[in-house]
Amino acid sequence: MAEETPKNAITEEQIAGTALTASSASPSRNAFTALMSHKRTASPSSPAASKRSLSSHAKNVFRNRDGLGVYISDPSKHPPSRVVYYDSDFVAIHDMYPKSSVHALLLPRDEKFASMHPFDAFEDPEFLAQVREQSARLKSIVASELQRRYGKFSEQDKPREAVLNGEVEIEREEDMPAGRDWEKDVLVGIHARPSMNHLHVHVLSKDRYSEWLKHRKHYNSFATDFFVPLEEFPLEEDDVRRNPGKEGYLQSDMKCWRCGKNFGNKFASLKEHLKEEFEEWKGE
Repeated sequence: MAEETPKNAITEEQIAGTALTASSASPSRNAFTALMSHKRTASPSSPAASKRSLSSHAKNVFRNRDGLGVYISDPSKHPPSRVVYYDSDFVAIHDMYPKSSVHALLLPRDEKFASMHPFDAFEDPEFLAQVREQSARLKSIVASELQRRYGKFSEQDKPREAVLNGEVEIEREEDMPAGRDWEKDVLVGIHARPSMNHLHVHVLSKDRYSEWLKHRKHYNSFATDFFVPLEEFPLEEDDVRRNPGKEGYLQSDMKCWRCGKNFGNKFASLKEHLKEEFEEWKGE
């Protein structure tokens, strides 16, 4: 089978629209934004930090497959509706075309790694450790947002919701029921063949329920071994995922992430099924 090109997992229209200018970014605030707004930190101003964050390229126009560079270059120019948090080494953003109900991206700012393929970048143990640490932070944020959105539907969160709704009183804050472990419902990983040039880690809920999930390659890019979990790095030299086109992940049959039902190439049927699974998943 012929090797796939990067455009197969994301459309050219979406790639072209990835980079927002500060003026074109939506200023509207949602609940996820409100949750995270207090965590935003000031952009570093030291020479060393400026070098790491690619600020020398801040005036460049980032287009198409380089669209993520605009957030790396100067995240302070973007509103909380786009940037979740940033520091001198990483930027976390909301995915503009989410493939799940909650979908964020983690972008390293160090120019040594920012344009490397993750297979190569994650061979560096120190860098991989940094990515794991920041991914864990973002995973916790995504999990908290899932609980905020869907806790009221979850059987496991009922005791916690009862306290939040005033139905049950607790004497101490530490007595608050922990509820559902939503971190178990968050995926963290990369695409074996990224569609964008800047290294990015996907941190998303596993529901794959989104209006932006529009075709088989979208779904399979997160439901097959085309999606490589961060915890599995570094990869062995002979790992078959190093040759995703040869393995044909994106063209394979679509199988429900939750029940395993095989939908072949019938995306419309899968999409209807994912809606049903989404409702059941929320209620777990």
